[in-house]
Amino acid sequence: MKYESGAARHIAFGAIKAVGANDAIAHSLTEAVISAELAGSKAVGFAHLPDYLDGFVQGRIAVNAEPQVTFAALAAVRVDARGGIAQLAFDRVFGEIVDRAKTYGVVTLAVSNSFTVGELGYYTRRLAESGLVALGTCNATAQMTTLECGKPVYGTNPVSFAAPVANDRPLVIDQASSATAFVSVRRAAQAGETLPEGWAVDEQGVPTTDARAAIKGLLLPFGGARGANIAMMMEILAAGMTGANWSMDAPHYAKGSETPGIGLFLVALKADVFAEDFEARLAAQIERLAQAGVRIPGSHIKVREIDVPDDVMNKVRSFGSGKPAA
Repeated sequence: MKYESGAARHIAFGAIKAVGANDAIAHSLTEAVISAELAGSKAVGFAHLPDYLDGFVQGRIAVNAEPQVTFAALAAVRVDARGGIAQLAFDRVFGEIVDRAKTYGVVTLAVSNSFTVGELGYYTRRLAESGLVALGTCNATAQMTTLECGKPVYGTNPVSFAAPVANDRPLVIDQASSATAFVSVRRAAQAGETLPEGWAVDEQGVPTTDARAAIKGLLLPFGGARGANIAMMMEILAAGMTGANWSMDAPHYAKGSETPGIGLFLVALKADVFAEDFEARLAAQIERLAQAGVRIPGSHIKVREIDVPDDVMNKVRSFGSGKPAA
């Protein structure tokens, strides 16, 4: 069913409030969900919201957590999410990040002790909309392995890059270091679809195309060892540099009552400190690449209404009834 953004926003906010989250958390999470939907990142929009709602109910997310902000250096911002959501942590320091980046040319943000961050591109896109070039990563509960290992060692450990483009919306690249996201495997399992080869292994560590078997197994990195190396680099930034849980130590985001306590790491740069005509040059280069046949990330997405399957929206709404759907 299709929803106007205002109606979808009302449903999301109401569901988050219904499970006990305070207004600030509900507002931050709602805006992130709507932004993901409008960006075409549906797997981390309404489809991912029940993970948050269940997290609030089961205690994996603190319903009243107020992030603790410290400034380790003039261009370094640290936030302890205190078992809450990364979206609120980001909102609490967004203005400081923009101001400091425009003052010092570069600023870093390290968020620790949070639930999963949702759409990583949400954070870099917002910075790019404020005129900054941004690079970000995060980790999560270990759900990815390597063929030679067979044990859960990394989250999907995505990387996102965003940059302002003259007279256009920002360029945003957001991709996992795994061959796919876990929510995509879960969606395929629910639909009875098969997976491409190289996406996952089963419980025994054997490569599989059976989505239901993959749900019980682990994801694989894209590109074999190269993807695994990127996952390791992102892990060091997202967990090592923030002081958050390593993915191997992070409690599961969908089980139990403990927060995953994972991290988000961002770097924001004021491009015209380095190149005064950056936005115009990037616009011209993107046009040249497009004319050469290069697929420009996000260029095909033109979302005006939010289309959410009835079963997904029914599950979201069910949290307000006191009887969440299975």
